[in-house]
Amino acid sequence: MFLSEEMFGIPYPIIGDGFIPCENQDDGGELTSFFLSLLSSSSPETTTTTTTTNSVLSSHSSLSDDTIPGVSEEEQQERKKRRMISNRESARRSRMRKQKHLEDLRVQLNKMKFENREMKHRLSCVVQNTQLFRRDNDKLRFESEILRRRLTHICDILYLRKLQRISSMNGPVN
Repeated sequence: MFLSEEMFGIPYPIIGDGFIPCENQDDGGELTSFFLSLLSSSSPETTTTTTTTNSVLSSHSSLSDDTIPGVSEEEQQERKKRRMISNRESARRSRMRKQKHLEDLRVQLNKMKFENREMKHRLSCVVQNTQLFRRDNDKLRFESEILRRRLTHICDILYLRKLQRISSMNGPVN
């Protein structure tokens, strides 16, 4: 008797790290013959297990080609055809979503490129205006300095004239 039978009541052997033959397998035909050859080369105590395993594996292999017990071949073919049509439709919708997403990305890209060009143009205008304002500001500062010097000179002249008037009123100074 195998360890799997003793511990879990499983009618076929657990191989290696807990893998059970034919578990979740689609094609049981090759697997069945492989495990039968393994089981037949085992010790004599596997005879009972072999017959149980054979019945389990053979029932699994008969279900492996998408057959459902109690459902006619015609119904199975119709289900398969509907599933295939459904899969095609799903793939078509997926392609359409992807195409729409790509188109949305293209539109967004073009919009961003347009906004980028517009912002560059606005920045260029702002830089140009800034340069004009700086030039005008420098010119006004220069004129302001000239006018300040003139004013200072005029103030000096007026002050001297005032001193002259005061001195002429007081008479000559001895």
